[in-house]
Amino acid sequence: MDYITKVYKMVEAKNPNEPEFLQAVKEVLDSLRPAIEQNPQYEKAGILERLVEPDRQIMFRVSWVDDNGNVQVNRGMRVQFNNSVGPYKGGLRLHPSVNLSIIKFLGFEQIFKNSLSGLPIGGAKGGSDFDPKGKSDMEVMRFCQSFMSELYKYIDADIDVPAGDIGVGAREIGYLYGQYKRLTNNFHGVLTGKGLTYGGSLARTEATGYGLVYFVNEMISEKGKTLKDATVVVSGAGNVAIYAVEKAQQYGAKVVAMSDSNGYIYDKNGIQLDIVKQIKEVRRGRIKEYIKQVPSAEYHEGCSGIWTIPCDIALPCATQNEINEESAKALVANGCYAVGEGANMPTTLEGTKVFLDNGILFAPGKASNAGGVSVSALEMSQNSMRLSWTFEEVDQKLHNIMKNIYIQCRDAAEKYGYKDNFVVGANIAGFEKVANAMLAHGVV
Repeated sequence: MDYITKVYKMVEAKNPNEPEFLQAVKEVLDSLRPAIEQNPQYEKAGILERLVEPDRQIMFRVSWVDDNGNVQVNRGMRVQFNNSVGPYKGGLRLHPSVNLSIIKFLGFEQIFKNSLSGLPIGGAKGGSDFDPKGKSDMEVMRFCQSFMSELYKYIDADIDVPAGDIGVGAREIGYLYGQYKRLTNNFHGVLTGKGLTYGGSLARTEATGYGLVYFVNEMISEKGKTLKDATVVVSGAGNVAIYAVEKAQQYGAKVVAMSDSNGYIYDKNGIQLDIVKQIKEVRRGRIKEYIKQVPSAEYHEGCSGIWTIPCDIALPCATQNEINEESAKALVANGCYAVGEGANMPTTLEGTKVFLDNGILFAPGKASNAGGVSVSALEMSQNSMRLSWTFEEVDQKLHNIMKNIYIQCRDAAEKYGYKDNFVVGANIAGFEKVANAMLAHGVV
């Protein structure tokens, strides 16, 4: 049994009933094989065994009182995975689906994503099975205050800096930060995604979506393709999707579809983003409301059908495993030539194989959606220096970071004989920086 197989079998045995985590580990380990074979020092130092085991897993009860005076109980967690290259960094997710497997998968992916950014940040993730949808502001505040009352013991500007993720926007970050400040009497940059009035960074809201398009643009440009006049399908309707659409349209692309958890809209004339922003960002409504204002558009219940729409470029920005083998085959059959992951692991292993086997230019999320955490790290820098950069300064830094991430992925793939396989390239490039730092630190 070779080293990679042995380590994966160990992870399987230790982490039963954690399918998302096992999927993420298998995808990474399989693509690291050429780097491990050519660098025996990694096996000798047990790098993989250490890398797949989190530094610590913190789980806690979150008790809060709803507007009817009833006590509610949720489960909170934070998985601090690896801090070899910098303090732990990764979002907090509030969603009913949150469990340890999902948080571990996200934290594991975050190690490599943060490494690729070129900034000194390690990997972590956290969250709760609390659902902010349908809750009043006061209920969300009481939950966030209870959550932070436990979490604050384990975080600090130089230890672990959480951010937002699904279900955690400006409102939630504000409540979390207010409670942290209250408990510690410190105005540390310990959370990112903060409001502009108290240490937040311009361009943070746009960062993941913009960064995705910057990466995809670099990837297709080298093959003589352009976003101008390209037909693009984007799943999701949150921050990542909205600002991916915005940047793609700025490049001259025609975005024809978007979705939310209920269904998707198709507008053959091109999505009118101002209407989507009004629905989603102002009213917090459902995407189907779009057709009330644009009668020529179509709305379809269910989400998977969005991948049957013919397009040149697909940008999955919703959630994990939304593109399976069947959806991937539909995209290939309809002429799609590039896929950029805006969400975390939105393509199954089988779907990824379809893309790679058919020569699709495929940008994996740990590379292409690294823009959000990159600007979060830039927010940390601004907080440390007591500075505030302009939108244009942050956007230019983001553009340069995404270009450098693409170059790292491209060069690592070529170095190990996997030209244009950006999955292998991203995993190896992210891994080598972390592994070499671990070697330098000894067995810790």
